[in-house]
Amino acid sequence: MKSKIILTALLSVSLMACAQETPKVKHKKAKTAVANPVKFANAVDPICNMPTEPGMKDTAVYKNKTYGFCSAYCKDEFKKNPEKYAKK
Repeated sequence: MKSKIILTALLSVSLMACAQETPKVKHKKAKTAVANPVKFANAVDPICNMPTEPGMKDTAVYKNKTYGFCSAYCKDEFKKNPEKYAKK
């Protein structure tokens, strides 16, 4: 009986010691906004008509204008005939 009390006391002390040693770290807030958003020449994807958003990774430059696309497929279609889609 005496050994159970001692064991319980030791476990309690060790658990309390671990809880107090938690490091106090300040976490950086996740960036939700794009640092340098690119302004696209198009408001919608000329292939599928989806709206463009800052930070889209599928882009193409045509006549010094940057166009944004929802997918690599739409970007590739644009590159096949950019004059046709740039007029939209």
